[in-house]
Amino acid sequence: MKAGAIKIGELARATGTKVETIRFYEKIGLLAEPSRTEGNYRAYGPAHLGRLSFIRRSRDLGFSLDQVRALLSLSDDRNQPCDAIDLIAREHLRAVDAKIADLMALKQELQSIVGQSHSGSVSTCRIVEALEPLPH
Repeated sequence: MKAGAIKIGELARATGTKVETIRFYEKIGLLAEPSRTEGNYRAYGPAHLGRLSFIRRSRDLGFSLDQVRALLSLSDDRNQPCDAIDLIAREHLRAVDAKIADLMALKQELQSIVGQSHSGSVSTCRIVEALEPLPH
């Protein structure tokens, strides 16, 4: 193997990414396929590590695969204005704010249901009643 080259398992451990996910990212074009060793093993380099770390961090922050693809494309040309990246981040922030609002409403509903629970049989349990389907 070339000096500085790492195998897929090492890349997976270094980035906290499953081997299957790395192969998937290669398949969909987010990560370039690496060269192969004489034994036909994938030989990843520092560029793969950096790009996969970027992908992983973006996914951890909740960016979609399409957004990650756009961010990678934009980041490949470091001389262009940051406006397009800001737009993607702002759109994602709006989606995160909407999810937070939904989760807060869910939390309030659950607190209300839990607050109405009392001891007794399941037939009188408010949580079960709230989860049952509505009559048609």
